[in-house]
Amino acid sequence: MALKEPKAATSNEGVEYLSYQALHNPRQGGYKPTLFVFVLLLLDNLGFVANMVSLVLYVNRLNTCLLSGGIEIMGYLLIIIHSHYPKLQTEACGEYSCVKGSNALLFYASVYLLALGGGGIRGSVPFPGADQFDENNPKESKHIASFFNWFLFFVSGGAGIGVTVLVRAPNNEGVENLSYRTLHNPRQGGYKPTLFVFVLMLLDNIGFVANMVSLVLYFLNVIRFDLSGSANTTTNFLGTTFLLTLVGGLVSDNYMNRLNTCLLFGGIELLGYLLIIIQSHYAKLQPEACGEYSCVKGTKALLFYASIYLLALGGGGIRGSVPSLGADQFDENIPKESKHIASFFNWFLFFVSGGACIGVTVVVWVSTNKGWDKSFIISIACTFTGLVFVALGKPFYRIRVPGESAFLNVLQVLLVAGKNRKLQLPQNSGELYELHSTPEQASCGERIRYSQQFRFLDKAAVLPEGTKPEKWKVCTITQVEEVKILTRMIPILLSTTLMNTCLAQLQTFSIQQGTLMDTKVGTFDVPAASIPIIPLLFMCILVPVYEVFFVPLFRKLTGHPSGISHLQRVGVGLVLSVISMGIAGLVEVKRRNEFVNHNKRINLFWLSYQYGIFGIADMFTFVGLMEFFYSEAPKGMKSLSTSFSWLSLSIGFYLSTIFVEIINSVTSRYTSSKKGWLEGLDMNKNHVELFYWFLAILSVLNLGNYVYWANWYKYKINVPVEPIEQPMLTGTPSNNPSPSGWSPVIFATEQGKGTN
Repeated sequence: MALKEPKAATSNEGVEYLSYQALHNPRQGGYKPTLFVFVLLLLDNLGFVANMVSLVLYVNRLNTCLLSGGIEIMGYLLIIIHSHYPKLQTEACGEYSCVKGSNALLFYASVYLLALGGGGIRGSVPFPGADQFDENNPKESKHIASFFNWFLFFVSGGAGIGVTVLVRAPNNEGVENLSYRTLHNPRQGGYKPTLFVFVLMLLDNIGFVANMVSLVLYFLNVIRFDLSGSANTTTNFLGTTFLLTLVGGLVSDNYMNRLNTCLLFGGIELLGYLLIIIQSHYAKLQPEACGEYSCVKGTKALLFYASIYLLALGGGGIRGSVPSLGADQFDENIPKESKHIASFFNWFLFFVSGGACIGVTVVVWVSTNKGWDKSFIISIACTFTGLVFVALGKPFYRIRVPGESAFLNVLQVLLVAGKNRKLQLPQNSGELYELHSTPEQASCGERIRYSQQFRFLDKAAVLPEGTKPEKWKVCTITQVEEVKILTRMIPILLSTTLMNTCLAQLQTFSIQQGTLMDTKVGTFDVPAASIPIIPLLFMCILVPVYEVFFVPLFRKLTGHPSGISHLQRVGVGLVLSVISMGIAGLVEVKRRNEFVNHNKRINLFWLSYQYGIFGIADMFTFVGLMEFFYSEAPKGMKSLSTSFSWLSLSIGFYLSTIFVEIINSVTSRYTSSKKGWLEGLDMNKNHVELFYWFLAILSVLNLGNYVYWANWYKYKINVPVEPIEQPMLTGTPSNNPSPSGWSPVIFATEQGKGTN
């Protein structure tokens, strides 16, 4: 297909811009390429007819069409979700409009994304077809009118199919709402469906981790931030990504099942990749160097921040829902299955690390040698393939039906406890409010007995005399205990954030160090951003060794199903992170002395010491945290709680930004150059080693803080649990369902035991 490129505002050396020049090739042009345009119009008009001005002033018409198509697909995803779930729809009210609040937000977002995407396609698609005929060539120009005639024919054909076939959509009459219905199928659950989850994480992390380690160079060299600006933008992006895992966790716990949540946020991530591909491909959409903290402004800044934060929202949503989707395939209340949960998280890390290994070698090499746009294309292709693969596993998943909003439950307990702060607690905890009738009234599948911690929250379960038990007036003991569980987790969460601040330095300043080192291995030039392959290889090797040899050995010695407890595993990682930061400072001292005093670059693999030790630390801490939050969380908060391990990463990356700003602000007052330790573009004049040692000292203090809270923490197995039915949606209804659609599920009361 012959394309006409828009004229570029700026040009790069060696790049030829073909401003509205027709490229002639005997295989190109004529009626053959117009068939692709006709087919697109035929298919697209099945669902939508609109018109809108295109974006051809910025990108060529084919890319405009693809970008708009991605936006339209996003709109279809949202409206499919809105039409599928009755709880997201509005009840009749007899007024002009009945849609309000979050339902209105979802509705209008879907229809106007459809409008923007569909309009963009129709504003750009006719012209690539007409461009195939040269209007200055009499033999070809006469075909332009014929093209538009056939264009209308295919538009009408698609519309004809749409208004006959698609408008025969089924109504809701006779449709059974499957919320909270338990369905059983022997084909579902176990290790088989987790393979689909592992493949998604392998493929998605090819691009995601490559971006983690190399975006700092993209921001530095393409978007024109300075050293600290590129580092802070990277940590802000990664911090936002991991923070948004909470959104994925909340949505998958409360509004839609984990699989659909993953696919929804996967679509958002694909849209972000489309935008960043376009900006990285066209020089006119990139800022010029200005020597300041940030050079990106105006519409270029809008496109830049839209792309990276769509990537953050999509990537965060996937990571907030996928781990729980995999862990749900094992029933934690059946001893034969529950012991596999720890193994699942170990193998989860193995596949994440495997994808990361490919990303930091292949994708980083492509970005360095072939172009950023090509590396992002590889990333989007891998993510799309992974999403298709995880969707194919649907027949094999045990899918939990979402319940009431965990966030609203927490808010309800806090507000009611505050309102009842002047009431006296009863002497007997049995007088606190609890439900004992139907399973539908219980909170997300379990009833938790009273515990003595955080008694100020117990006032939420005090029912004043003469008051009817209504929502927002009184809470059950189970609701209060769920909030207590989350409260107990908070000190553990906060005690691990500083380790992730240390990790942020390995993704930013250590990569920048690598650009000033000898990157040759024989005749091969290793990209500096590929150095994280060292800790990733450590994890790929050590995870199977740990799972196959050490876990069975420690299991025999300690009697613990996971070999060592979750919090012990996290503690080992924190100790190793202190050592890693100390070594990082020493390596930087050697690098700078050799470079400044002897004009010599030390080998890139000097960085392998800090990376290797931190890789082992991450293996212990990340999996330990994820398993800890999943196993300790209430039934209705599994995804949200699992997201806490990502939240620890988020806070750590944000802390990195804060520390960099504070260090620069404070140290600039005392240095002769009036510049902070980390300011400017010349790393040989900075003091990164002092920053590393500053973090090492803080990590030692934090380790003592963690040990205190780990000893204080009371594991959930010490809190007795009463069994009630838990809704789990699979695929085939049980033969004899109870009247309410529930079936009994075993819940743990003591370690290694269960009750029916």
